[in-house]
Amino acid sequence: MREAGKIARSYYGGSFNKWDKAKGSPVTDADLAVDKFLHDELCAARPDYGWLSEETEDDAARLKARATFVVDPIDGTIAFIKAKPHFTICAGVVEDGVAVAGAIYNPITEECFTAEAGGGAFLNGAPIHPTDRATVEGCRMLADKPMLGHPAWNTPPNRPWPEMTIENRSSVAYRIVLVAAGQFDAMLALSSKRDWDLAAADIIAREAGALVTTHSGAPLRYNQANTLHPSVVVAGPKLHAQLMERVGHLSLPRG
Repeated sequence: MREAGKIARSYYGGSFNKWDKAKGSPVTDADLAVDKFLHDELCAARPDYGWLSEETEDDAARLKARATFVVDPIDGTIAFIKAKPHFTICAGVVEDGVAVAGAIYNPITEECFTAEAGGGAFLNGAPIHPTDRATVEGCRMLADKPMLGHPAWNTPPNRPWPEMTIENRSSVAYRIVLVAAGQFDAMLALSSKRDWDLAAADIIAREAGALVTTHSGAPLRYNQANTLHPSVVVAGPKLHAQLMERVGHLSLPRG
């Protein structure tokens, strides 16, 4: 991951080509360079693994693989383009739909989050855990502030959100692992995300002791034919239960 980070840093804050794959979905030379490096290195080490990446054309062979790499070479490309240190490089391993190993690396802040099933979660080698917070009011939330302030929350069965410290990060994976490390109490996203946004961070958060689910409380399953997930909620067990009471009734589109 650190070698991939060197590639990202070589572009960061400089001149590079950028374009839109789709509306609101930018990609840069750096995304492709990091993607190629990770593909070559990881697939050489585990040639029998499947491969799923945001920047690689999907190959259905991954669905038959015993294990699959799930990669986002730069999660938070918008932040990367703006030279803001809120992007990460994400690599996870999925077996039977479950993330079993993951690494999330912010090459600007030099934060490297890692985990494997049953082994705990770490930030630069030190164990991490979520906070033990039990109340939504006053919590430190990573989420879209306008979304939480939308007038629809005033209409029952919805409830307006109490006062919170609300911040956001361009990288979804970064939001998740910051909660895993106790730097924030929770993250909430009520819009669709892809496997590569979530898988590596999922195992890190779960191994740290956080819960990772959709807004309805369902666990996330990866390396399926459809890689979209309707939402993601991450917090320590006590706060997660409180968040479920607020969002569990919502009906959201999958994609």
